[in-house]
Amino acid sequence: MDPIDQKFLKLGAEFAPGQEVRQGTDDIEINGEKISGTFVDFSHGDVDAFPPIPGAIDHFNEGVELGAEQAYTEYRGSIDIRESLAKKLTRFTGTTMDADKNLIVTPGTQGALFLAVGSTVSRGDQVAIVEPDYFANRKLVEFFDGEIVPIQMDYDQTETKAGINITQLEEAFMSGVKLFLFSNPNNPAGVIYSKGEIQAIANLAEKYDVTVIADELYARQVFDGRSYTHYCAQENVHPEHVITIIGPSKTESLSGYRLGVAFGSTTIIDRMEKLQAIVSLRAGGYSQAVLQSWFDEPVDWMKTRISQHQAIRDDLVALFKAADGFDVRPTEAGSYLFPKMPPLRISIQEFVKVLRLQASVIVTPGTEFGPQFTNSIRLNFSQDHEAAVDAVKRIIQVAEEYRA
Repeated sequence: MDPIDQKFLKLGAEFAPGQEVRQGTDDIEINGEKISGTFVDFSHGDVDAFPPIPGAIDHFNEGVELGAEQAYTEYRGSIDIRESLAKKLTRFTGTTMDADKNLIVTPGTQGALFLAVGSTVSRGDQVAIVEPDYFANRKLVEFFDGEIVPIQMDYDQTETKAGINITQLEEAFMSGVKLFLFSNPNNPAGVIYSKGEIQAIANLAEKYDVTVIADELYARQVFDGRSYTHYCAQENVHPEHVITIIGPSKTESLSGYRLGVAFGSTTIIDRMEKLQAIVSLRAGGYSQAVLQSWFDEPVDWMKTRISQHQAIRDDLVALFKAADGFDVRPTEAGSYLFPKMPPLRISIQEFVKVLRLQASVIVTPGTEFGPQFTNSIRLNFSQDHEAAVDAVKRIIQVAEEYRA
């Protein structure tokens, strides 16, 4: 196979959000009748069930009315908006940043991740990646010809920490890893790294001179009154050795505006801007104006959103725990569940296809987050509450039909 074709084959797209039409079915023999119910797509959040921040569209329209001034901002984003973001993120994370030197606005946090990895990884570089973790991490490192060093996270063995194997992480750093990439809260498991784990990572990164990319996309939606520790705010984190990625997305139902923010190392941010200049030029100029509504939601808006999602989480977790052969750790932040399933007589990829056809439910196979997660599925439960509950009941029903 041509090397270029091989590189793009690894990227895949069939199980990405919104790509369900690419899930072929000719190789699947379906037994039994279709299970009726409302179509539910757990591969991404439902912005109809949870509408965007009030006033977001007004800011977008104001940006349109500004015309060229807003449409053609600096590549790293409008300086006025970056200055506003720097103040907001300083308050949120407990760290400080220069709006002009340490921050860039990107086309979604996915865009920020692409730019950050592209600015830190070259051929042969070893990159430590947690398993399970966001599926794009692995694909991007491979795309930029880096070498993945997997770090195990026993998220199902504890309820007080994420479960990252710190010993294994240090061994990876000792072996030559110069970049560590992880999401906190974790996507797909929805667990939060404890303060001790974050401090341990920071200590090791300082000791071995390792750069860290911390994806904190879901850090605002934290359940059960839990505490959250920002990696970038640790005292021993070298400012030139960290990039934090965050943005208004699933939590605020602003995914459609494609906005992301990365802040940290001056050197890496400069590289990210240069790369963005040849990839997309900038984040959508008119969309950037929507960032004015971020962190400025109406009083109790975020509190209400968190309580609504926590209620959905509780009901779905209860259903999975009551079902024979299923197991799941309750989500601590964000809106993802990563349940383990009973043994099936078909592969997890086949189960995902069958589930869509028989039960009108879309989920993401666990193998997208690490090759060993052949008995897990990921659900984004930012959905209509009643529809999500009914859909999980159908998942359990179909799993029973295909039980080994």
